[in-house]
Amino acid sequence: MTMSVGTPFQFLDQDLLLLPQKAIYWQQENALIAADVHFGKVGHFRKAGIAIPRNMEQDDLAMLSDLIHEHQPQKLIFLGDLFHSDMNNDWDWFVLWRSQFPKLQIILIKGNHDIISDKNYIDLGITLHKKLIMGPFLMLHHPLANPEQKEEGGYVLCGHIHPGVSLVGRGRQSVTLPCFAFGKNQAILPSFGRFTGKVAILSRKADRVFGVLKDKVIAIT
Repeated sequence: MTMSVGTPFQFLDQDLLLLPQKAIYWQQENALIAADVHFGKVGHFRKAGIAIPRNMEQDDLAMLSDLIHEHQPQKLIFLGDLFHSDMNNDWDWFVLWRSQFPKLQIILIKGNHDIISDKNYIDLGITLHKKLIMGPFLMLHHPLANPEQKEEGGYVLCGHIHPGVSLVGRGRQSVTLPCFAFGKNQAILPSFGRFTGKVAILSRKADRVFGVLKDKVIAIT
């Protein structure tokens, strides 16, 4: 198990640890928060005859397990798109993984990709919500349509767009890093799943942007 080196970030009187595994540990709630895991995406593509390495999602589950063993959270909050699409064989891996943490409270804020029957989640002891207020935060999947307008219920934590920040070097070489983007009224988390893309955001739309490197999280703005 690889220990994570997170970046502490005190925000709204809460102690957050921004993790290079593209998740947040929230100290006051003893909770891990992750967005856009997209379990089942590998199986979805393989079912369509597209050759994708089978171990990609098992690696994601192993990483999630490492974070749980390290931080010992009471809660695990998924900000939508936990399972990519309709049911496939990858669900069996998820069921097996869940059985290893029977006492862990798992909460899913349903996203646009979470289309399988609610019963599948409920049978695993996973609580489902469209939105959830917890402390100063309002947990959603989709970002605010108008980020300048404050949402009722609290500061939004969400996912959906798989944010990235583009950096340009002196030789004009560029790289786009996954990022945590904290704006005036909402924060957008990077996608946890390895088999997902990144959409570069404009840094002026966020007050604080943290880029995710392989083993650390760095402040960009």
